[in-house]
Amino acid sequence: MDIAVFRQLVWDQSRELYRDMLWRDESSFYHVLVSEIMLQQTQVVRVRVKFDEFMLTFPTIEALASASLADVLRVWQGLGYNRRAKFLHTAARYVVENGVPQTIEALVALPGVGNNTAGAIMNYVYEIPTPFVETNIRTVYIHHFFQDETSVSDRQILNVVEATLDHEHPREWFWALMDYGAHLKETTGGRLDQSKQHKKQAPLKGSVREVRGRIIRALTEGPMSKALLMQEVVADERYERALDGLMRDGLVACTDDQLHLTNA
Repeated sequence: MDIAVFRQLVWDQSRELYRDMLWRDESSFYHVLVSEIMLQQTQVVRVRVKFDEFMLTFPTIEALASASLADVLRVWQGLGYNRRAKFLHTAARYVVENGVPQTIEALVALPGVGNNTAGAIMNYVYEIPTPFVETNIRTVYIHHFFQDETSVSDRQILNVVEATLDHEHPREWFWALMDYGAHLKETTGGRLDQSKQHKKQAPLKGSVREVRGRIIRALTEGPMSKALLMQEVVADERYERALDGLMRDGLVACTDDQLHLTNA
């Protein structure tokens, strides 16, 4: 597809498909960091509600850094993948102590921030044109540039993302790509089975992750003995693996035979 035609098509779509989001209204480092980590493996509709609550509770990065992990986990409930809450909490403390990172290299040093999240931050916060790939971007570029290919790598997509970048308006350009990609997923199915890197999220039902979530939810009510916690979460054969994993990840601790969310 011709690059100029593609750019015009995306910009035309952006006017119709633009999605209003709180983190777009204020593209500060803190707002974008929180939203990008929340959006990892989570739909926008769920993040919109939780982002508002999170910002009311932790209005600044300093407020987040000074909170306990237990308090952060309580507010995080409903988003799943609770390790992201710990990553965000640890990142906030690092930034408060060391300053806001402003390069890709410094960003990927933060917990929970990989190359794609760092790329998003570079565009949305600093307006530095930086190619990156995530689900909606894959959808757009496979739809227009790789229609007949069955195994498209992110490297191939990145090359085209870079070639089509709008260097004058990178923030708005990637917003446009995101909104257009979300639209295509709803209307065409997304073509993500053509991507080498895309991994379909495993079902929550029946997984160890499901029990991990139950344990965290139960402990937001306060410390419990192991026996009581097992009753609360309706423990089955997944329970020990789930609890061991949460303790290993530093999300749950045990003090005086009482299990509780980590208070660090």
